[in-house]
Amino acid sequence: MGEPGYTDDFLFGKVMRNPEICKQMIEAILDIKIERIEYPEEQKVIDMTADSKSVRLDVYVKDTKDVIYNIEMQPVKRDNLPKRSRYYQGMIDLNLIEKGDSYKNLNQSYVIFICCFDLFGRNRCKYTFENRCIEEPDIPLEDGTLKIFLNSKGDLSGLNATLRAFLSYINNGTLSENTFITLLDNEIKKARENLEWRREYMTLFMRDQENQELGRAEGRLLNNIALVRKKLAKNLSVEAIADILEENIGTIEQIVNLVHTFPELSDEEILKEMQK
Repeated sequence: MGEPGYTDDFLFGKVMRNPEICKQMIEAILDIKIERIEYPEEQKVIDMTADSKSVRLDVYVKDTKDVIYNIEMQPVKRDNLPKRSRYYQGMIDLNLIEKGDSYKNLNQSYVIFICCFDLFGRNRCKYTFENRCIEEPDIPLEDGTLKIFLNSKGDLSGLNATLRAFLSYINNGTLSENTFITLLDNEIKKARENLEWRREYMTLFMRDQENQELGRAEGRLLNNIALVRKKLAKNLSVEAIADILEENIGTIEQIVNLVHTFPELSDEEILKEMQK
């Protein structure tokens, strides 16, 4: 495993713990000035209930005007990003407002995805979305939300100098005399040399590998459950099914017993029974 690049969400989160870097990045993306960033949180977890889907945010910060900024690094293209941005926005709102509070207490918030690809295919480096009236486009909803998708591979013209330099750095590691890029590059080098962070990164990497292997094993088992059902419908024996699927006879026997005992259960439910 090589050195993590800046587009790695772990390294991105660590570097963004530097409030000055975080502040300057937000200023460049939004073309605004911020007095200072308060309480930077890396990979904030929002978990509203025990049975709900939790959200782990790469960067979650607030400025002195209580504006919330969520910044996500997205090196790999995923078509579900627009709906993910909607879900993130909703979870942030739920996290901000207590039951019984007035909606007017909801903070202004920005959800920003830094992408290494063009999600919308128009060769823009920056796509900004806000809610507006379809019939009267000049009427903004003014719900205090904004979603931005950056594309490091788009047309850099029309952007401020810092954002151009940042996207070039993201895209191919291009260094420049821009003070923000110098600060950012130095911070990345420091992060890579931090032994404690390296150990943490390796631990997370190994855990991800284990989870991927577990997922592959579960996928194979789920596939075998479906195949066992089909073979049983042909009245094949446990031994014959195990031979055809090239699987351990004990595993096949367990599947067969569960299918016979609980014929109403789905393949996924049979899998859960096997994992008890």
